[in-house]
Amino acid sequence: MRGLLLPWAFACTQSVAAAQGVSTAPGSDTFVVPSSATASYLADAKRLVDAAARPPPGGARPPHGPRPHPGKHIALVNEDLRNGGILGVDEGVLEAARVIGWSVKVFDSGGTPEGRKKMLADALNSRPDGLIIFGGDAHALLPGLRPFAEQGIPIVGWHVAAQAGPVPGTPVAMNVSTDPLAVARVTASAAIVQSGGHAGVVIFTDTNYELPRAKADAMAAIVRACSGCTLLEVRDVAISRNAELMPEATRALLARYGKRWTHALAINDIYFDYAAPVLTQAGLPNAALSMLSAGDGSDSAFLRIRTGTFQTGTVAEPLNLHGWQLVDEMNRLFAGERVTGYVFPVHLVTADNISADGGDRLLYDPANGYRDIYRRIWQRP
Repeated sequence: MRGLLLPWAFACTQSVAAAQGVSTAPGSDTFVVPSSATASYLADAKRLVDAAARPPPGGARPPHGPRPHPGKHIALVNEDLRNGGILGVDEGVLEAARVIGWSVKVFDSGGTPEGRKKMLADALNSRPDGLIIFGGDAHALLPGLRPFAEQGIPIVGWHVAAQAGPVPGTPVAMNVSTDPLAVARVTASAAIVQSGGHAGVVIFTDTNYELPRAKADAMAAIVRACSGCTLLEVRDVAISRNAELMPEATRALLARYGKRWTHALAINDIYFDYAAPVLTQAGLPNAALSMLSAGDGSDSAFLRIRTGTFQTGTVAEPLNLHGWQLVDEMNRLFAGERVTGYVFPVHLVTADNISADGGDRLLYDPANGYRDIYRRIWQRP
């Protein structure tokens, strides 16, 4: 991919706009990726990274919406509550549901096909007014979602497709997420900037899901476009089997690549929960390998960044805010209105900015007044 015309890679205006949450049509701006890691190339990457590291904008959108529909019962079907991102959004939904006056029942699929099928069936049997799904693949879950749609039960989700917004071909009216490709661009660009254009990269992903595949493909394209960088490997490790597989995968990669491996990129922080102890046991100094995650901003990731333990960045999701947005999107569906389609800007957490916006509590919780804005929309004190 060196020297190719990438419609979305390092487009000066497009990628910086994406990092700031500004939508651009695919292909509307293009930038020819140089065939070498020139000063201009690195400057473009640094601008993108710096934009993503700035404080988030104030407010949540839109500022107006329908009155709340109290007394609703919502079923939350989670792909795997061992995933810190999913757990964080769940907590946001529970917080917002208390404010708007809804009851919530939580179901955990445990990351298995059998669990997904059973939890969706159990959720349907709970006779919910609305369904929220977390972290699964909306298309893969389609057989289990159809009975909800047939009964007129509205569905929204978090990280259930490769793009934010309605999920075509499914009854999911809104996939709440940051822009996955913007997240991937920022993550890979941060590695390139850190290395001065000479990163040796391993990418960890889970090909069982559309969203992780899209993130990994985007990160790989950015690394390949940097002629001074080396994409050593894209390693497929199921998120649900991280505890089992990552320690041995990490040892194998250290043995294979040694000092050539300078940067580890992952589609989720959970990969580093099991890689970091292996690196420590192998006697590597913290500066020997930099870990950067394209989501979700777990408490363990924040702790590693704060202590300088291998991980240098995470493109953190505003998990609690996303929970409030899911409740607002569902309330709009109850009112017969369209979803907002709002996409929160990408934010890179590093040691330089980790103390702001909830970082002192080991999470990314934007200090932009979103709770007050949703309370005003719902006319709640």
